[in-house]
Amino acid sequence: MTANNRIGLVVLDMAGTTVADGGLVEQAFAAAARELGVEPGSADHAAKLEYVRATMGESKISVFRHLFGEEALAQQANAAFEKAYGALVDGGRIAPIDGAREAIEELTAEGRTVVLTTGFARVTQDAILDALGWRDLVRLTLCPADAGGRGRPYPDMVLSAFLRTGAVAGVQEVAVVGDTAYDMKSGVRAGASVVAGVLTGAHGDAALREAGATHVLGSVGELPDILRGVG
Repeated sequence: MTANNRIGLVVLDMAGTTVADGGLVEQAFAAAARELGVEPGSADHAAKLEYVRATMGESKISVFRHLFGEEALAQQANAAFEKAYGALVDGGRIAPIDGAREAIEELTAEGRTVVLTTGFARVTQDAILDALGWRDLVRLTLCPADAGGRGRPYPDMVLSAFLRTGAVAGVQEVAVVGDTAYDMKSGVRAGASVVAGVLTGAHGDAALREAGATHVLGSVGELPDILRGVG
């Protein structure tokens, strides 16, 4: 990479950033909550759903550990969530964010390495990739289990992308892009010089900037132009 084109590794979130899922997380959570006996319409259900909304971007098993406490219950809830989400994906309920594939192809054509990350389990990530025909779109995809088990807001997936690809000499040549405050925190903690929020997902401009966003974009489609301007 030249001095005016120095971001060589781009770590992109999936749901809400490159993938539009139309609220499937909340629908899959409702299925998981039912399995664990949380009464729909109850105060408990409302409180748990609010926490799910507030922690969009975090590893889902971490969310369920917080909500249900006991590890066995958290694992049961997570399995039910992944099953329900996978069924919704298989039912054609997801689509690429407008311009996402084109942006990824443009970044790759410019010599940048693109990695897709998620807070979902591998089985769900693979279902999304298959549904979109994205299996061969990028060099590497990562879920929390691929990075030792810790998802966002930890920097582990970003650092795993850095180590596994060997695409750049230092973390200052990394860009992290996502739609949640958790994405921003993971990028900041990893030392990425570009931490870009997008407004196509869970969190708004203020929350993204408060969490450390260096840029806030309307969508990932704007990313190639932004990175070309980073010197």
